[in-house]
Amino acid sequence: MNALNELLQNLIQLQALEFSEAEDKDAEVAITELRAKIPSQILGHYDRLVAKGKKGITMVRDQVCTGCHMRVPIGGIISLKHGEDIQLCESCGRYLYLPPATEAEPAKAAEPAAQPKPARKPRKSKKSLQKV
Repeated sequence: MNALNELLQNLIQLQALEFSEAEDKDAEVAITELRAKIPSQILGHYDRLVAKGKKGITMVRDQVCTGCHMRVPIGGIISLKHGEDIQLCESCGRYLYLPPATEAEPAKAAEPAAQPKPARKPRKSKKSLQKV
């Protein structure tokens, strides 16, 4: 797992722990450990989003940010697929990640096969209508 994927997974786990209702010592220890693994600039941006009541990281599904439902530019999607750099949604400012490949595949398989369009009837020309 490369460093970017590890960072994103740490953010996802941190968000899951912070937004869960369970208040126990194990969760607090896990939160502290995860926060230590995340760079301070990224953690600062994440904390500002959480302070506003928003989630700090969200999934991109069908090229759409699931946080604000706005389309993500294709350049950002490609960067996420290649694992080049961490991406922010241009609309809501949340960190973006792509779903695991196992989660994305069933959606593609569930689409029905494309039905051929019915043949169009030829239109009558204006000349043939004038003769009638």
